[in-house]
Amino acid sequence: MEQNVIQRNMWNTGAVGGAVLGAVSAAYLFLSHPLGSSEMPVFISMLASGVLWLAKFAGCIFLMGFFMKKFVSADSNADNSATFRLGMIMAFTSALIFSAVSYADMTFISADRYAEQFDMIMQQMSSAMDTNTMNAMDRMIERLPEFTFFSNFIYCTLYGIVLAYILSRNIPRIDPFANYKPDEQ
Repeated sequence: MEQNVIQRNMWNTGAVGGAVLGAVSAAYLFLSHPLGSSEMPVFISMLASGVLWLAKFAGCIFLMGFFMKKFVSADSNADNSATFRLGMIMAFTSALIFSAVSYADMTFISADRYAEQFDMIMQQMSSAMDTNTMNAMDRMIERLPEFTFFSNFIYCTLYGIVLAYILSRNIPRIDPFANYKPDEQ
């Protein structure tokens, strides 16, 4: 019975943590859109993009550690393997949310923006491609939202699992002297 409570608590905490991580990544996606199309100088745009990416990167690491520590403080029986499983749940959930948002962005929300960018690329490269290559590129571009969904999902899940593995090694902290008993003389 207690194991079911731990599992349910792990899935609840993991789903909430994953939703927060997915929302942070989705917010980064939408905040970075204006930086690429703005009229500001390229250096300022690149600097702002870098700062925004760094904030997202550090924020996601901090948030995963925060939810792992919160889980451990709520459950005294949680060990390193339980926090790793929690991290895997968060990685899966956040990857699914971010991938769905990026798919929706490419397909519905900013479809015109992406279509303009693809048209510009195709015009620039048209002199170097024959008609078969152009047709293949058009077919690939039609499937790009699906490719983006699955590649984001796989990448974000793997990145999250590696991060969960790294963070879970020290959450909860292991006391190497916990079982040490000095010789009684």
